[in-house]
Amino acid sequence: MSNPPPTLDERFIGSLLGLAVGDALGAHFEGRAAAYMTRTYSSAQELIDNPPPGELWYTDDTQMMIGVAETLVECVRIDDRVLCRRFADNFLPQRGYGRGARLVLEAMVDGHDHQYLAENLFPGGSFGNGAAMRVAPVGLMFRDNHDELWEQARLSSLPTHVHPHGVEGAQVIAMAVAVATKVETLDREAYFYEVSQRCTSLEFRGPLTRAAKLDDLRDLGLFGNGIEATDSVVTAVASFGLTPDSFAKTIGNVILLGGDTDTLAAMAGAISGAYLGVQGIPAHLVDRLEDRKQGKSFIEELARELWRVHHADLG
Repeated sequence: MSNPPPTLDERFIGSLLGLAVGDALGAHFEGRAAAYMTRTYSSAQELIDNPPPGELWYTDDTQMMIGVAETLVECVRIDDRVLCRRFADNFLPQRGYGRGARLVLEAMVDGHDHQYLAENLFPGGSFGNGAAMRVAPVGLMFRDNHDELWEQARLSSLPTHVHPHGVEGAQVIAMAVAVATKVETLDREAYFYEVSQRCTSLEFRGPLTRAAKLDDLRDLGLFGNGIEATDSVVTAVASFGLTPDSFAKTIGNVILLGGDTDTLAAMAGAISGAYLGVQGIPAHLVDRLEDRKQGKSFIEELARELWRVHHADLG
């Protein structure tokens, strides 16, 4: 007898906790080469069954996701002033922020012109995956209105990422999360079409089209494992498409690629958790996720609050 499909609140919790679990597990291997990963673990399942010992501590990926979710709970839509305040209030440099993000956030904390830095630290703005790693709450909140989702994901990116690729990467992950919450059995072709149809750049539309046809795990790495949005976003979506019924394999397979493992697994975990619900996340990983200030219990309740606001907004 098959299990009943997850309820919508279970999908909200699954997405946010899935992001945190993927982030925290992936953080142990950030920067490792793929060759090291495959020498150490024979499969994704072995990695999941034998994680590094001790608590799983999340990184800036989860901390910034919390800020996005808190803003939506407070404002229902992305409000730049509130979002930046949340980012600044939550900011802990030891969470592993990159140099560019750290400079922008320090400017937010000090009340300086963070937007100037966001626009000028890199030519044309950052095209990294920092906006994509935190955007899952937008996908959940606007799962029923994809035009609004696309715009709200853009707005959630702008405090730190103004380059079109950095923005569109966030929009793609938000859409991937949203669509995952609405299906019980994944139709890969339909799923990838819906995720990609609003893309304006070939850097995302082309790889998403190829990812829809991916059937060999060995080819997953062709979509990238780096910090650029164009070198990681589609990888996360493609991993979910390969193994939609297994959270463990979805995050494990991107971690085995090495490189930016925390963000790859955070994005993949957010999508998988939105599809499978919280019950699809291996319990031993959830149990080991840190649970102090803004830890596991806080994230679970934040997801419930986001679901309640979403439910009330529909009414």
